[in-house]
Amino acid sequence: MSEHRNNILEDPDLHNTEYVFADRSDAGRSLANLLSDHVGSETIVLAIPAGGVPVAVTLAETLSLPLDVAVVSKITLPHNTESGYGAVAFDGTVRMNQQIVRSVGLSQNDVETGLNQTKQKVRNRAKLFRGDRPEPDLTGRPVILVDDGLASGVTMQTAVEAVGHRGAQQVIVAVPTGHANSVAAGARDVDTLYCANIREGLSFAVARAYQNWHDVSENEALELLQHTA
Repeated sequence: MSEHRNNILEDPDLHNTEYVFADRSDAGRSLANLLSDHVGSETIVLAIPAGGVPVAVTLAETLSLPLDVAVVSKITLPHNTESGYGAVAFDGTVRMNQQIVRSVGLSQNDVETGLNQTKQKVRNRAKLFRGDRPEPDLTGRPVILVDDGLASGVTMQTAVEAVGHRGAQQVIVAVPTGHANSVAAGARDVDTLYCANIREGLSFAVARAYQNWHDVSENEALELLQHTA
């Protein structure tokens, strides 16, 4: 069951509810129900590592779609690696939230250091997950970008911009859970945004959509990808 508001699709039974998924794989199955029109199509699924990989693996398997990765990483605050003020994508695309930069008083040196460290992290992750494989050709193809949730949305927005640069014909975002404000903002830049569990309110954490939650390591994500290759 899904509900359509403009270009946003959700499961109304899950609206504003916490702990609705057993784990990321269960979340991938819920998303697959919303995306059933794409079964066996030319659409390619791109997982944002690491947390988006278990979701995307189940989604791609359920819909019989090819799977690859879109490496994107937050530029985190110097003393808080959970919070970010921007993101860097696999093709060098950078998005920066200048309001956060100003509000926390980051110096130009802080920003440049964070940006350079994140660029290196993206290069390292791309090498880990892709090895010597070339990037998939996205020209003229529908692309589904998958992560395990939308909090601020900056990581996904950067990924959307990057696949657009690579010539994607249609950009679709699929996330199990997201804050209503981030979902609405993200939907402005894509053809369709699927979010099974949209939540509102002042406090939001992606983890609170999952009964079983842990930070996905790079090795865990890599093993999942290798088993589906």
